[in-house]
Amino acid sequence: VCPECNYHEKIDAEGYFKIIFGCDNYEELLDDFVPVDFLDFTDLKPYSQRIIDTVEKTGLHEAMRVALGKLNEHKLLVAAMDFNFIGGSLGSVMGEKIARSIDYCIEHKIPLLIISRSGGARMQESAFSLMQLAKTSSKLNQLVAAKIPYISLMTHPTTGGVTASFAMLGDLNIAEPGALIGFAGPRVIEETIKKKLPEGFQTSEFQLENGFLDFIVERKNLQQKLGIVFEMFRN
Repeated sequence: VCPECNYHEKIDAEGYFKIIFGCDNYEELLDDFVPVDFLDFTDLKPYSQRIIDTVEKTGLHEAMRVALGKLNEHKLLVAAMDFNFIGGSLGSVMGEKIARSIDYCIEHKIPLLIISRSGGARMQESAFSLMQLAKTSSKLNQLVAAKIPYISLMTHPTTGGVTASFAMLGDLNIAEPGALIGFAGPRVIEETIKKKLPEGFQTSEFQLENGFLDFIVERKNLQQKLGIVFEMFRN
C-alpha cells in the first residue's frame, strides 16, 4: 500500500493468506485441480497450451487458491483469486473449488471468506465457464441453509461474471479502497449508453454510496475487522 496516497497495489492470494492468518500459519487445500480444454479452443494460441504456459510461468494450477487457518483462534476458510493466472478468470475449476470449499465449511461448521480479483468469466471455456455463475450461487444457498457466515471481499478489479454471481452474494459484501467493481467496464458502458459516466463510477466508494457494499476496509485493518465481524456472527 502506498504510504503517500494509500493506493492498494495488487497482491496475490498468498499475500492475503499471510495478512489474515500470519506467515506459514495456514494449510492450503484443493491445490491439485488443473483446468481442462474441453472445447479444443484456440484464440492466439490453443487453450491447452495457454494452461501449460501459465502453470509454468506462475507456478499456480488455477486462478483460485484455498487456505484453512485460524483468525483469533477460530477456524476460517479463505478462497482467494490470483490475477496472475489468466486474469483471475472464472472457469470450471474455480467453480468446483468454491463448491468444495462450501461443502467443507458446512461439514466443519466454519465461516467462508472469498477474495475476488477477476476480469470475469473465462472465455476459453465458453458455456462451461458461464455455468459456474449458477453453480456457485446455488451452492451458496446451501451455506445459507446451514447458517454458515460468508463474507465477500472485492479487490481491484472485480468484474464480469464474478460480480454477477458469488461476489455480490455475501452476508456482508466488503471491498478495499479504490477497487473497480462492476459488471461491464466503464468504457463499454459509455459506448453503449452514449453518455459520460459520473466521476468515480464503479469504484468501491461509489458502490458503497449506492448501497452495493456494507463497508470498505483498508488492508492494514483487514485482519482486525474480519475478527470483529466473525465474532459478531458467532454471537
